[in-house]
Amino acid sequence: MASIPNLRTLRTGRRGHALRGGRSSRGAQYGDDDGDVRSVEEGRDAIIQQTDHDASSTRMSTVSLGYLDDPFAKAFLAPGEQITKRYPIIHRGTYVRTEAIDKLVIRFLDTRPEQRKQIVSLGAGSDTRFFRLMTRRSGTPQSTVAYHELDFEANANQKRNILRQSTELSDCVKEAEQNGSTYHLHAIDLRALTNKSPPTIPGLDSTLPTLLLSECCLCYLPPDAAASVLQYFTMNLPGSLALILYEPIRPFDAFGKTMVTNLASRGIHLQTLKRYSSLQAQRQRLLLAGLSDGQGGRDVYQLYGDEKWVSQSERERIEKLEWLDEVEEWKLLASHYCVAWGWRGEVFSEAWQGLQGSRTAGEDQDEPG
Repeated sequence: MASIPNLRTLRTGRRGHALRGGRSSRGAQYGDDDGDVRSVEEGRDAIIQQTDHDASSTRMSTVSLGYLDDPFAKAFLAPGEQITKRYPIIHRGTYVRTEAIDKLVIRFLDTRPEQRKQIVSLGAGSDTRFFRLMTRRSGTPQSTVAYHELDFEANANQKRNILRQSTELSDCVKEAEQNGSTYHLHAIDLRALTNKSPPTIPGLDSTLPTLLLSECCLCYLPPDAAASVLQYFTMNLPGSLALILYEPIRPFDAFGKTMVTNLASRGIHLQTLKRYSSLQAQRQRLLLAGLSDGQGGRDVYQLYGDEKWVSQSERERIEKLEWLDEVEEWKLLASHYCVAWGWRGEVFSEAWQGLQGSRTAGEDQDEPG
C-alpha cells in the first residue's frame, strides 16, 4: 500500500521500496468543491485503513522467527493465510520499536502498582499490546489498567469481529476484567477530537494517570490538528499525563528527501514531518504540548545500541536469529525513525528515571541546511 515508510516494510537501496502506512484517522482537505474534498479524504482514509493488514502480517513474520514473543499476533491473520517473510532489517526494526515502547509502558504500569492507571492508544489497529500486557509474567505486581483503543470505524469493527472469533483474545479480555482491568475499543475518527464540540470518549477517566500512545499516527494530521488532538487530552485529563510517539524523522538529508519524494508521488504527505524533523524538535513539541516535567527522544539505531534499552545479551540473541548483510541499510533506515516521550506528573518521573533521552552532540547534523 502507498503510505508512510515504516521499519516494518520499507526496503531501501538496490532492492527498491515497499511502503506501509500508519493506522488512524487523518487526511488533508483539498479539491474544487465539497464533493471533491470528501472523495479525496475517503480515498486516503481507505488506503490507511487497509494498511493495517500489512502491520499484522509483518508482526507475525517477526514473531515467527523468534524476535518477539506474541502469541496473539496469529489471531489477526486470515484463515489459511500464509506468513509473508519480511527482510531482516524490517524484523530488527519491528523488534526495537516494540521493545522500546513496551519498556516505557511496563515501567509505568509497575510503578506504584496500587494505583490504577489508564492507557489510550491512538490508531491502534491490530495492535496486541493490551493482550500481551495482561498475560506477561513479572515478579513485580502491576497496576490494573483502563485500556482504550481509538481507530477508524472500519478498523474498530474488524477488530471486534476478530475478538469475537478468537477464544484466546476474548478469554484474555474476560480474565483481565476479572482482575480489575478493562478494555475499550472505540470507533472514533481522531479529527473529530479537534472539533469545537468534540465527542466524549466513553469510559475515559479524568482522574487516572494516563499514558497516550501514537505509533505512526499523528504524523498524518496537519501540525495544528495534531496539536489540537493532544490538547483534547491535556485539557480533559488534568492529572499525570504522558505521550509516547513513534514517527519518522530527518526528512532533509538524502535518504529523507527520497522518502518524502516517494511518498509525494503516491499522494501521501506526512504533514508533521518537516515541523518535527529532528529528535530535538520532537522533544520541544512535547514540551509545548504541556508535558513539561520531562521529554526524551532516541532514534531506533540509538535504541538498539544502548544497553539501557537493549541489553548486550539481547543484541547477541537477535543477531543470531538470521543473517543481516544490509548493515548500512539498517543504520540508515533505523536512524530515520524515532521513539519520543514526554510527561507531566511524578508517577512518570519515577517510572522513567534513568532512561536517557536528552539531546546528544551528534544531533547537530539534524539541523536543516
